[in-house]
Parts: sequence; C-alpha cells; structure tokens
Amino acid sequence: MFELNKRTNLLTSPEKNHLLEDRAEANMFREFFPYDEIPRVAFNDVHVPMTMQEKIYITDTTFRDGQQSRAPYTTEQIVDIYKMLHRLSGPNGIVQQSEFFLYSEKDRQAVYKCRELGYEFPQITSWIRASEKDFQLVKDMEINETGILVSCSDYHIFHKLHMKRSEAIEHYTKIVKQCIDKGIIPRCHFEDITRADIYKFVVPFARELMRISEETKMPIKIRACDTMGYGVSYPGAMIPRSVPGIMYALHQYAGVPHEWIEWHGHNDFYRAVANSTTAWLYGCNSVNCSLFGIGERTGNTPLEAMVMEYAQLKGTLDGMDTTVITELAEYFENVIGEKIPERTPFVGKNFNVTRAGIHADGLLKNEEIYNIFDTEKLLNRPVRVSISNTSGLAGIAHWINSNPDCSELKGIDKNDPLCISIKDWVDTQYEDGRTTVMSDEELEEYINHYLAQK
Repeated sequence: MFELNKRTNLLTSPEKNHLLEDRAEANMFREFFPYDEIPRVAFNDVHVPMTMQEKIYITDTTFRDGQQSRAPYTTEQIVDIYKMLHRLSGPNGIVQQSEFFLYSEKDRQAVYKCRELGYEFPQITSWIRASEKDFQLVKDMEINETGILVSCSDYHIFHKLHMKRSEAIEHYTKIVKQCIDKGIIPRCHFEDITRADIYKFVVPFARELMRISEETKMPIKIRACDTMGYGVSYPGAMIPRSVPGIMYALHQYAGVPHEWIEWHGHNDFYRAVANSTTAWLYGCNSVNCSLFGIGERTGNTPLEAMVMEYAQLKGTLDGMDTTVITELAEYFENVIGEKIPERTPFVGKNFNVTRAGIHADGLLKNEEIYNIFDTEKLLNRPVRVSISNTSGLAGIAHWINSNPDCSELKGIDKNDPLCISIKDWVDTQYEDGRTTVMSDEELEEYINHYLAQK
C-alpha cells in the first residue's frame, strides 16, 4: 500500500508505518555500542539523496555550550565577542543566531547589552531548562526563541528520566505547548539522537511536534544533537549513526521543513566538521558551532571551520569577513587567556608556518605552492616560516622577507651574506644540542648585531 506524499508529490510508503514503540526495556543498540569495545559502524547500503538547501546558515553556541567546559566569560567579554560575531556574519547574516544562558544576572546583563547594539544578526536566542519558571524568564526578557532539552535516546529516557517512551513524549509536548502559549518559538534539542530509535521514537515524536505546529501556527524547530559524537557521514551507513539517514528521516518521514532542522555536533571521534558539513548536504538548514570548537568534553564543531566549509560549498563567503576570525583568536588568547593549540587550522600560531627548508624554498618562488589560500588577504595572516636546522637558506630568506620588523631588508636573496651568516649560526646552535626552533627575538637580535658590525 502506497500513498501520495504531499511534500514530494510521489507515491511513498505511508508515514504511519513509523509508529511509536512503547518498549518495556531500553533499546541500547548494543550491536553499535557495546561499551566495553570501540563503537561499531554498520552498513546496509541504503543511500538517501543530497538535498542541500539554497540558503544555509551557521548558528553559535559559544555563550552556551562553549561556557560548559571553561570558566564563564565576563559580561564585557560576551559583548566584545558578540560584536565580532556580528562583523564576521556580514550583511547577509550567515552567522544567524547566538544562544545565551539566562540563569545568572551576569548572563542577563550580557543579553541586555548585546541587544542594545541593535544588530539584526546574530539573532539572540536562549537555552533553558524545561520549566515554567524558565519560560517566564524568557518571556520577561522578550526573547523570541529558546532551546528546550528533549532527550530522545533510551539511554536518557529510561536511565535518566526514568520514563517510558510514551511518557517522555507526553512530558515533552506539554512543555512545548507551554512555550508556545507564551508566544515563544520552541527549538527542541533532540539530545543523543545518534543513539536513539529513529523510526520508533524520533520520527513519531517529531511528527507529533509538526502536528502541534500546524495546529498552533507556530514554528517548532528541531536541533539534532550528536551529543556523544557518534554520527558518521559514510554513504550507506545504518541509522542511528548515519547523519544523512537522520536528516532524511526528519524531513521525509516526520515532515519537518528543511528550514526548521539544525545540527549540533561534538568531536569525540574527530567527526564534528565532517558531520556538520554532511548535515548541510543532506538538507539541514543550520549547523550549530562554537568558536574554536570550545565545548563539552572534546568540544563542538568549530565555527571558523564551518565558515570555510560554507565558502567551499557555496563558492562564496556571501559577505562574511574572515579577517575577524584572526581578531577573535587574538582576543581569546590575549584577553581571555584561552590557549589555542599552535597547529589548529586557520587560528593556531603555526597553522601557516613552515619549518621545512624545501617548503620555504617553494614559498619564495611562489607562495601558492605551500599556502592553502591567500591567508594574508582572507585572515590577515601572511604565510611565515620558522627557523630550525631544517630551514636552510631559503627558509631564512623567507623569514626575513615576511617579518615586518625587517622591512629594510625586504627582497633579500637566500645567497646574501647575511642569510649565510645566520645559517652558520643556526647550524652551530643545533650541533651544540639545541632542540627548539629559533625564536623571532633571537633572530632579530642576531640580525641587529650583524648589521651593527658592518
């Protein structure tokens, strides 16, 4: 038996095939998650179509999930970061939303001060506990949208909430209706979706939310949360771990409009960026990120990474100002005191620094040979080399030519006597047992001494 799907105008299996299964015991999907072994990825070779939307967005959780793994930001720091997110977002508001805690006076003051700036983007949203008191707080602060935690795996339903599946849905829908009654758009955070029963809980629950939405004429957004980082992007992988499968199920079987679907990933298995990009490719409207990936445990999807993914997929930055990424990194390190690992893409101290002499020689001949893009133009980060025993004359010449403090020597050739003198000195350092790279200060001091002797 088939029926006409009103969204696709195609004959499909009726949605009522995906009914709630009100189990007596939790389904822990032990075939995927044995716990005393590494989780498994299984394949059934079911492929779903890519359906990337014309408009896709980034949302920010720096002030929510990003504050759950470090010391809280001050109100002033939140405002400063929010201003930079606005500039990064650009005139088209690609960084569309930023979510805030509301529990402390500091958090609420940050919301007030950010709102006073009058920015359209990022839109200010909140994250609250599912309680009447918290809803009233959102209403009092005149915030139009809030996230609500609705855990959807049996790990949470049975072992944290101590409910049956039907009881969880009844509890969640009651909360959602309370939110709507106060005129607030609910964003339901489907926690732990990559360990959930997609067809026998997630789809029936999401379909019920869509029924409530149609009845109340209020959007109900769904954030698919890969809470433990189990999601995979592999074609033909089985749910619940398949990101394409989850996106397809939410839209095709539960009827959630693409523009109401959001992905929130964690990096426990190094897949946060790949999974977020895959969610976009398979119909998700927004991916939720935090700056530099700072978040619970291994962190969230890095926001700056998704800016670059956006540009690669769309062929344009759509007005985003990527030089702000460097400003944010400097702010985090110099003002907040957050140490960014030196090799972190786009923002680490050494992300576009080479130590290999043969690479430095290539950089001198043509920067594009060993630089990923024009990092000086796009990130205000000119390509650099560090000097060690492997840098060679080419590396030393490039270091001098790219160092703004050596501007009077710009254009120096690798065979210049100064470069040869520096190389001899560096080689002696390492022959005597040195193991660390030469610092900029050491090299500048040597150059100043050399020039003074001439």
